[in-house]
Amino acid sequence: MAMTELGMDPVAAVACIGVLGVGAQWIAWRMQIPAIVLMLLAGIVVGPVLGVLNPAQDLGPIMAPMISIAVAVILFEGGLSLNMHSLRDATQGVVRLVVVGAPLGWILSTLALHYGAGLGWESSAVFGGIMIVTGPTVIAPLLRQAKLSRRPAALLQWEAIVNDPIGALAAVLAFEYVLVSRLVGTVEHAMLVLVSGIVFATLLGVLSGWGIATAFRRGWVPEYMKVPVLFVTLLAIFAASNLVLHESGLLAVTIMGMWIANAKLPSYSELLRFKEHATVLLVSGVFILLAASLDFTTLATLDWRAVVFLAAVILLVRPLTVHGALLGTDIAWRERWLLALSGPRGVVLVAVAGLFGVRLADVGVQDAELIAPLAFVLVAVTVVVYGFSLKPLAHWLGLSSKQTAGVLIVGGTSWGTEFAKSLQRNEIPVLITDRNMRNLRAARDHAVPVFFGDILSESAEHHVDLHPYQTVVTVTDNDAYNTLVTTDLAPEFGRNNVFQLFREKDGFSRYALPSTLGGRALVQEKTYGDLLDLLRKGWEFRTTRFTDEYRYEDWQPTRPDAIHIALISETGRLSFVSDTKNLTIAAGVRLIHFSPPRSQTAEQNE
Repeated sequence: MAMTELGMDPVAAVACIGVLGVGAQWIAWRMQIPAIVLMLLAGIVVGPVLGVLNPAQDLGPIMAPMISIAVAVILFEGGLSLNMHSLRDATQGVVRLVVVGAPLGWILSTLALHYGAGLGWESSAVFGGIMIVTGPTVIAPLLRQAKLSRRPAALLQWEAIVNDPIGALAAVLAFEYVLVSRLVGTVEHAMLVLVSGIVFATLLGVLSGWGIATAFRRGWVPEYMKVPVLFVTLLAIFAASNLVLHESGLLAVTIMGMWIANAKLPSYSELLRFKEHATVLLVSGVFILLAASLDFTTLATLDWRAVVFLAAVILLVRPLTVHGALLGTDIAWRERWLLALSGPRGVVLVAVAGLFGVRLADVGVQDAELIAPLAFVLVAVTVVVYGFSLKPLAHWLGLSSKQTAGVLIVGGTSWGTEFAKSLQRNEIPVLITDRNMRNLRAARDHAVPVFFGDILSESAEHHVDLHPYQTVVTVTDNDAYNTLVTTDLAPEFGRNNVFQLFREKDGFSRYALPSTLGGRALVQEKTYGDLLDLLRKGWEFRTTRFTDEYRYEDWQPTRPDAIHIALISETGRLSFVSDTKNLTIAAGVRLIHFSPPRSQTAEQNE
């Protein structure tokens, strides 16, 4: 790396931050652990431990603006996630956790900071607001590991998503009040300036959101320029609002994101992809920056009161918030306690708290420098505590999902229905979706779960829980629709986990699709029509379990025409067969295959 006498070259420093942040997230994905743990370790190691990266020295005056802009984009992303239609359609528990739980959590967190950590009321109110956020980027991997039953998993997930922008808004409002009251003399004048700034920021956010939505909907902006225009507008609104009231731009961009999220734009998926990419880069970058800037001497200033604060948050604030918010609902007591003892904080809290801590210190709030170290300690402790306790706690309360990863089948065709029945016989969760109610009749008659509607519709987004399903299989008679669905769902499920039937014209070069479109072929060289003809001839789905006495090598010659579909391990894990040339199957594994009619002599072990 390029080094100067004063430290690392700024370009090398930015590259180092990017590599560490994105690298930590990728390794965490591979290891199925919360990314924040690795980012925290990476930032501390290259920063205060080894001294390789010193952001304040290496980046100089551009560090503070970089963090401000990054936090603005992160909060805009939070607003872009807050679709009011989702909130209206959410369960009663989610609504109560947001409407009642957010303000209650703010009050209790403020009290814990003041009486537990010993912070003043100003710092406590600002930090307490952002503590509403339970960390959507941390909750997701924890839910994947814990394998909770459906309702508590949905409650934790939606609470984290919806409270993300709300917590940021609470912190912004508290910060603005502190800032104005410090800089303006009388209380009346301070309130006038504060209200004026908030109204201006709100109007600016609404107008900019409306303007972007109108321009995109009417085609005034070409597709390839939508994301650049959105990003530049975000920066302009952030800067313009800050000119009127310092840091009110955070409020403006959050409201702008909320407006766009509810505008029902046809190109909304592109905007979502932008926010996902931007958030991964900026969240990881900000976290590495703040972790590398951590001063051990500042951490050393934390005393026993920090321990009291952490204990209060875990044992009092979170349980009281959840139980108070869910009072009078039909949520079972076991689910309430699981939610009450599951509240990890994440990167957004550290990023926003770190920024506001610096800003409060700049205006003379003496204990503001304790906000950043307290935020780091809070995130580290809650991630570790809840990360290791959630799965055993769910098991002890009887709220662990007993289901294995399931299959989402798009298309209620006769072949797809038979496939779904075969999966059900093997205790694999399955859901069939179709846009034609008549196509779902056979599946419903055999008690196969169904969803009537387009899987790509907004209704499906709000009513179909995709959490139990790991694989998507499209089996409709429309090759173009199969390609559309697999292409659209590939980013969510992973391209290796989306399959479609072999297309009618896949063998012709002029009809070949680029590798970025469509899913993997479920059955090579067999189109929908081919499989339907075989089904009419009596072919059926069957399952063969192999043992030490009856091996795959013994079975294969007896069924040379059998079409291999999927393997089920002894633990119940499902994997689809993509190549049969070098296939070896161990004892105890089951093979789902589509085979010709049975002979007079029944096949062994089937």
